[in-house]
Amino acid sequence: MRVLQLGPYPPPHGGVQTNLVAIRRCLLEQGIPCEAINLTQFRKPDADGVYYPNNAVELMWLLVRLPYDILHLHIGGNLSARLLALSLLCCWLPGRRAVLTFHSGGYPSSPEGRAMHSRSWRAFVLRQFDAVVAVNQEIVEFFEKCGVERSRIRMIPPHSMPGSPDRSSLPPGLQEFFDSHQPLLLTVGLLEPEYDLPLQIELLGAVRRRYPNAGLAIIGSGSLQAQLEAQIKAASYASHVRLCGDVEHSVTLRAIQACGVFLRTTLYDGDSISVREALHLGVPVIATDNGMRPAGVHLIAVSDADGCLHMIDKVLADPPPQEPRSHVTNADNIQAVVQVYRDLLTSES
Repeated sequence: MRVLQLGPYPPPHGGVQTNLVAIRRCLLEQGIPCEAINLTQFRKPDADGVYYPNNAVELMWLLVRLPYDILHLHIGGNLSARLLALSLLCCWLPGRRAVLTFHSGGYPSSPEGRAMHSRSWRAFVLRQFDAVVAVNQEIVEFFEKCGVERSRIRMIPPHSMPGSPDRSSLPPGLQEFFDSHQPLLLTVGLLEPEYDLPLQIELLGAVRRRYPNAGLAIIGSGSLQAQLEAQIKAASYASHVRLCGDVEHSVTLRAIQACGVFLRTTLYDGDSISVREALHLGVPVIATDNGMRPAGVHLIAVSDADGCLHMIDKVLADPPPQEPRSHVTNADNIQAVVQVYRDLLTSES
């Protein structure tokens, strides 16, 4: 068996990227060849079985040239025309089996998702995959509404919890920022509109009036980089907000473990891996209620700055003991994906 993963490859280190990398690592550890093609605008030189095509022609050439039995496409966000065209190409390549993981947990309840039905073009494309992986029950029901055969649907959560990160220091600049701020608020995600990051930056002013040493660190990159930098520069507390950019996943885990409160404010969100990682590491989490947060998250309404400030007060007044919930890594979720591959090849023979 040889596998090809298609999707966003880090950096940046978002939830989809984390899942893709975890699957690839699992395969390689089992001696199963697995290469990956990055589908984002972020470019690096091709290396170690990871390819960064510059355009659609280069992508198609890789799909035709590379040897693989299973092609696994990872989609987060919306089902754009470009991704639908790519999906059809993946499904119609001869001699290969195609798998889709749809990571966009909130899509079924979006206006576009609610408008889809079994006779729509998008639904037709989804039905071409040999297997589809839903990251939650809502997406299972969405696939069924689109007419995907139930036998082709697998419900496999994308998260694979890490073991406890080592206690070594963060990179020097970041360590100094963490050491000089108490409480330290942290958020991890893309610098994109759906993560409501301007709210967090503005909120820090009110937080600092209550807790004068408070700081905010934001890990990630994205299209709002310049806008957020301008907002931070205009604030009187600019030196207490740090845009960290993309960092290695191991550093992200150490940062989560070292923060006082983990924030996940969103306008649109699915089942966030970073939220589950923070909970797993025993860190209090405040997140926008999207109807699918795991137990233990402190919920606020969308864009509710006052509610978030109140919840920060509540969490800091009675902080939980910061101990990992479990030493179990939940690698079964990743192994379940590998089993999907094996089932497809077995049914073919």
